[in-house]
Amino acid sequence: MEGLPAVLLLTVFSWALLLPGTQQLQASQTEVLQQLRKHLQYPKALDVWNSSNDLCSIPGSQAVSIVCNGDSVVELKVVGDKPSKVGDFEGVPIPGQTLTGDFSMDSFVTTLTRLSSLKAVSLVSLGMWGPLPDKIHRLDSLEAIDLSSNFLYGPIPDRMSSMGSLQTWVVDNNFLNGSLPDWFGTFANLTILSMKNNRFDGSIPRSIGTIKTLTVLGFSGNGISGALPNLGGLTKLQVLDLRNNKLDSRIPVLPGSLVTVLLSKNLLSDEIPEHFGELKALQHLDLSYNFLKGRPPSVIFSLPNITYLNLAMNMLSGSLPSNLNCGSGLGFVDVSSNRLTGGLPPCLSSHSDKRVVIFSGNCLSIDPQHQHKLPFCRGVDNQEKASNHGGIWLLIGVIGGIVVLVLLLGLLSLPRCRQCWKKRKEDQQLLPKPVPVTESSPTGFSTELLANARYVQTMKLGTQGLPVYRQFTVAELEEATDNLSQSAYMGENSFGKVYKGRLENGTYVAVRCFTLIKKYQIRNLKLRLDLLAKLRHPHLVWLLGHCIDGAPDESYVNRVFLVYEYIPNGNLQAHISANSEKGLKWSERLAVLIGVAKAVHFLHTGIIPGFFHNQLKSKNILIDEHGISKLSDYGLSIFIEELEKLQARADGKSVLMDSKCSSRLTTEDDDVYSFGFILLETLVGSSAFQKEESGLLSEMGSFSSQDEQKRVVDPIVLCTCAQESLSIVMSITNKCLLPDPSGRPSIEDVLWNLQYAAQVQATADGDQRSEDASSI
Repeated sequence: MEGLPAVLLLTVFSWALLLPGTQQLQASQTEVLQQLRKHLQYPKALDVWNSSNDLCSIPGSQAVSIVCNGDSVVELKVVGDKPSKVGDFEGVPIPGQTLTGDFSMDSFVTTLTRLSSLKAVSLVSLGMWGPLPDKIHRLDSLEAIDLSSNFLYGPIPDRMSSMGSLQTWVVDNNFLNGSLPDWFGTFANLTILSMKNNRFDGSIPRSIGTIKTLTVLGFSGNGISGALPNLGGLTKLQVLDLRNNKLDSRIPVLPGSLVTVLLSKNLLSDEIPEHFGELKALQHLDLSYNFLKGRPPSVIFSLPNITYLNLAMNMLSGSLPSNLNCGSGLGFVDVSSNRLTGGLPPCLSSHSDKRVVIFSGNCLSIDPQHQHKLPFCRGVDNQEKASNHGGIWLLIGVIGGIVVLVLLLGLLSLPRCRQCWKKRKEDQQLLPKPVPVTESSPTGFSTELLANARYVQTMKLGTQGLPVYRQFTVAELEEATDNLSQSAYMGENSFGKVYKGRLENGTYVAVRCFTLIKKYQIRNLKLRLDLLAKLRHPHLVWLLGHCIDGAPDESYVNRVFLVYEYIPNGNLQAHISANSEKGLKWSERLAVLIGVAKAVHFLHTGIIPGFFHNQLKSKNILIDEHGISKLSDYGLSIFIEELEKLQARADGKSVLMDSKCSSRLTTEDDDVYSFGFILLETLVGSSAFQKEESGLLSEMGSFSSQDEQKRVVDPIVLCTCAQESLSIVMSITNKCLLPDPSGRPSIEDVLWNLQYAAQVQATADGDQRSEDASSI
C-alpha cells in the first residue's frame, strides 16, 4: 500500500507522454534547462543532456525525462542519487549528501519559473537544500509537483495557496517545519497530498476535510498533535497515512471509500468506532501503538476486502465472540499486547492455514506460557475505574499528608543522610543514564517518554503469572548441573560458560556462569541484577534467578550465575542452515523475526532507561517447541562496562573504556545493525555461516536482480516465498546495514515492515491454496 501514492503520481505525470512534440524546443527553453543543470551542480543523471541539442528528442528514463508540447517544456523529471534522508539536518550543507554551499534554492526556483508552461515537475533525491521560496507560486500552470527526498526546510510558503491547478503535491522526506497551513481547502482539484517524514507540528487543519477530490493523504512521520479532524466528507479518499505522530483524540467518522488506513504510533484513545464496519473497501488497517480501549468491534474482522489488521499495543479488553467471522482474504491479524480475555475464536486459531495470527501478551485462556494471568487484565481495569471515580479533594488531602510526612522524616533523618550520601552517589553512577529531559515538557519528562509510559506500566504489572524470580544457592546449581560437569556444558561466549541443569522440582534450566576478580562489591552487582530481573516479555528467554558466589561479608564476589528457562528446540542458525526437510520455510522465518523484533523493541522502550547492545545474533535466537522465537543473552550490556574495567585491571591495562565502544552501548542503531545481519542470514541461509562479514555484505548487491537472487538467496526461501514479501525484507535489510547509523530505520520501522511482509506472504499463500483447490 505504500506504493499507491507513487503509482498515482506516475499516472499524473504520464499524461504528457501523449502530447505531440512536432516542433523543436525554443532556444531560450534549452538555455533554462542547462542553467537548471548548473544550479544542480551537474548531477550524473543529466549527463545525457550532452548528447543532443534537442533535449525533447532524448528518450525518457526512470531518472530523467523531458516532455514538450510544441516548443515548450511541459514536464520535467530528474531523479538524483543523493541520500533519501539523513538522521538530522540543521540547514548547513553536508558533504556528499547535499549540494554544496554554492547552491541557492531561491536562484534555482527563479530559473525554474522561466519554464512558464510547466504542468508537472519531479525533482527527487538531488540534494537540494534551503527554504522553499515564496516565488514558486509563479508556476501557476503546475498540476503536479514532487520534491521528495531533498533537504528543504522552513514553512510552506503562503503564496502557494494561489496554485489552484495543483492535483498532486508530494514533498516527502524533507525537513519542512512549522504548522500545516489552513488554506488547503483552496485546492479544488487536489488528489494527492503527501508530506510524510518532515518536521511539521501543530494540528491537522479542518480545511483538509473540504477537499472533495482527495484520494491520498499522507502526513506520517511528523510531530502533528491534537485531534484528528472529520474526514467523512472525503468520499474519494483511498489512502490515509498518519502514522508516527502525536494525535490524541478519538477516531472520527472516516469515509467509506478508504482502502488503506494507517494510524499507528499515535496517542489515539477511546474505543474503535463501530462505523468501521461501513468501510467495505478497506484492505489494510493499522491502529497499533495507541491507547484504544474497549472490545474491538467484531465487524472489522469480517470486512469483505480486509487483508491486514493490526491492533497490537493498545488497551483493548473483553473477549472476542466464539462465533467471530473472518473475511476470506484476511491474511494477517495482530492483537498482541492488549488485555483481551477468554478464548480465541476458531477463525483466528493458530492452527489455521489461512492467516498469520499474533495474540501473545493478553490474558487469553490459550497458550498460557505467553499470556498474562487473568488478574493482570482485570486488575488494570479495576485500577482505572477506581481512579476515574476518585475525588479531587481526597487526592489533594493525600498529597498534602505525604508532603508533611516526607518533610518530618527528612528532618529526622538528615544526619544519617549525610553519612550515606557518598555511598548513594556511587550507586547512582553504576546505573544507565536516564532518558534526557526536555525543557518543553512541564512535567519534567520528554514527550517520547510520556508517550511510552504504558510500557513501563506493562513491565511492572506484567510479572503476575510468570515464574517467580528468586536467588539460588551455589549448592543448588552445582547439584542441578552435576558440579558444572562437561556433560552439562552447552557452550560459551564473552559472558562465560552455559550449562544445562535440572532443578530439584524437575524443571530444566540454562545456567550461565561468569567469573569476576576479587573485591567486586556485591551491592553494586545487585543493582544491575535488579534491573535485569524486570525484563519480562513473551519473546525473551525468561531469567528465573541468580546466584552470587562471594565472601560471607559481601565484600567481594568470585562468580555470578544467571539462571534462565531452558529452550529445547535449538537456535535460528541451526534452523536456517538445515536441509530442505528441516529448514524453516519463509513464512516461518518471518514469524521468528517478528517475535525477535518485538523483543528488541521492548528492550529499547519497555523499561526506562532502555537496554541496548543486546548481543543480537542468530545463535542467540532460540525457538521453542511451539515454534515461538525467544531472544537470549539480552541486557547483558549492563555488565559490560564493569567487566571491561575489571579485566583491564587484571591485564595491567588502563581502566578507561574506549569512548567509541562506550557510546555504542547506549544507541539503538547498534542493535538495528546487528538485526540487519540476522535478516541477511535468514535470507541467504547456510552459506551465510561460511563467509566473513565483508563477504556477506557484498551479497546484498545481488538483491537487485532476480537472477542474482537465485544465486545467493536460500533455495528454501525461494521455493516458499512470494516475490513481493521477499522484496520488502530485502529492502529493510539494506537499510539496517547502511554504514551511516543516521540513515538506518528504527526497530519499530523494522517490525512494521516484517509484519507487512508476513501479511503479503499470507495473502499469496491463501491465493495459491485456492488455485490448487480449484485445479483438483
